[in-house]
Amino acid sequence: MEESSAFRLTANDRFKLKSTNWTQMGVLTAVALHFGLFVFVRPFEAEDLTTIAEEMEAITLPPEVRIPPPPEQIARPATPRVAQVEVSEDITIAPTTFDTNPVENLPPPPAGAAASDRPSFIPYDTPPVLRNGSQIQSLLQRYYPKNLKDSGIGGRIELWLYVTEGGTVEKYEVKTSSGNAQLDEAAGRVVSEMQFTPAKNREKTTAVWVSQFVTFNVV
Repeated sequence: MEESSAFRLTANDRFKLKSTNWTQMGVLTAVALHFGLFVFVRPFEAEDLTTIAEEMEAITLPPEVRIPPPPEQIARPATPRVAQVEVSEDITIAPTTFDTNPVENLPPPPAGAAASDRPSFIPYDTPPVLRNGSQIQSLLQRYYPKNLKDSGIGGRIELWLYVTEGGTVEKYEVKTSSGNAQLDEAAGRVVSEMQFTPAKNREKTTAVWVSQFVTFNVV
């Protein structure tokens, strides 16, 4: 009795034996089924995976065109101011004496040249004086370039004047420009209208070179 009970199978052991048999049969059946499908149903065919490459063509790009920036806006001109020319009744001549202009420091005139050929120092003790200052002032207003007057542009010109023994201006040169050719020309146009009292040297009338300022003021 004891031996028969030792070899008696339990329900779990019987289940394992049966399940093992069924598992083996299922595996064999599945293998046979798949083999039949591969062989008899539809053989495998390789898919055509050939790719078609499109030919690329290089295109030369046109040169880059740089568009210039728009021009800056031009500022509106300033409001014109009324210009006024001031000419003193007394000629504005710096004192010329032998103390400030020693003869030895002055260049000698060229040989055979007249005193009126170029500005040079001529001794005098009584300077010439402008007699028609009001007329000259009116002429300067008339000859003042309109475009400069309207724009409020002024300037100062220093002229060399050769005043004859009769008090008229025979020649002139621009000693110091105003920096504007139109103003320089306007100043020179009134030179021939200037009238001076003659210069004197020891009570003797003499022609002299003098310096005269003409100012175009903007008020």
